[in-house]
Amino acid sequence: MNFEELINSIESTHVQLSSQAVKQVNYLQTIRNWLIGCYIVEFEQHGEDRAAYGTKLLISISLKMKSKGNVGFSDRNLRQFRQFYLTYPQIWQTVSAKFKSMMIGEITEGADREHDALMLPIETLLNTLSFSHFIELLRLDSDLKRRFYEIEAVKNAWKVRELERAIDTLLFERTGLSTDKAGVIAKMKDQQPFEPKELIRNPLFLEFLGLEEKNQYSENDLETAIIDHLQHFLTELGRGFCFEARQKRITFGNTHYRIDLVFYHRVLKCHVLIDLKLGKFNHADSGQMLLYLNYFRKNEMTEGDNPPVGIILCADKDDALVEYATAGLENELFISKYMLQLPDKQTLLKFIETELNKQNDQ
Repeated sequence: MNFEELINSIESTHVQLSSQAVKQVNYLQTIRNWLIGCYIVEFEQHGEDRAAYGTKLLISISLKMKSKGNVGFSDRNLRQFRQFYLTYPQIWQTVSAKFKSMMIGEITEGADREHDALMLPIETLLNTLSFSHFIELLRLDSDLKRRFYEIEAVKNAWKVRELERAIDTLLFERTGLSTDKAGVIAKMKDQQPFEPKELIRNPLFLEFLGLEEKNQYSENDLETAIIDHLQHFLTELGRGFCFEARQKRITFGNTHYRIDLVFYHRVLKCHVLIDLKLGKFNHADSGQMLLYLNYFRKNEMTEGDNPPVGIILCADKDDALVEYATAGLENELFISKYMLQLPDKQTLLKFIETELNKQNDQ
């Protein structure tokens, strides 16, 4: 064995076993999520004190798990786990055979459904698809469509984004209408090879392993440096900014967004969301901030809170810009009250320019 052969052997072993490790974690994560969904449904149907929790059961579970230091158990995730269990009752075969000690009571397989005969062996699905794949499959409105996408995802080794694209572009419907069905499906294939490190950026994967989601997974050094200073800058203004979160993640299905900084303003009694863009401002930035504001309005506001406000900082070196997003505020007087308490645009512009000059001097 020469040196190059040694390196090739080490690299080949690393890649193969890393891929196997990722697949094993995905398998166990999927089983865990199905079991949690099973437990929730069992409690809803037979729990001795289920009436005491009622419609707020998932929120109660989420808060209790968080108090115990467990991550990844938002009420949104728990709702997905419950739906997963109800949509894939066939997984009981694997769980009852391999994880019998984790079962609650005597859970039996549900009645055969119309398209179960078209389903691939459940072990094949579990060993091939990650839970993120299953999240995409859960949003389909029929078992027949689900069977189609399961088969194609396994046969073509689709990554999650490929499966998502296939569903969003109505591949099932287009294939049914096409005479060249194989040709339609073949066009979906992404030639980029799978790399285990892609999954390490998946927040659900990190939460399952109990790992912290680091900023450096998604932020470059310049942006991180500016956000560092901005956090201290706003807190020290003395205008009521109370730091709440950094890189706060909000999730819709398999799409994850991160809000750079979240403050609660004790005078305005509202959240202030700040997003930094290194490029020039465009309409997509406003659309994304509006998404954040709508999410906070629906999911984070509590009694007595005012609607959230968003601040977009564009740090393009040739055209620094500050944009305030006040969509949803009821009237001009209310907006004026917000603007009086928030830093004026010139103050923020000066801050951005100072930060960029610091970076240029380094």
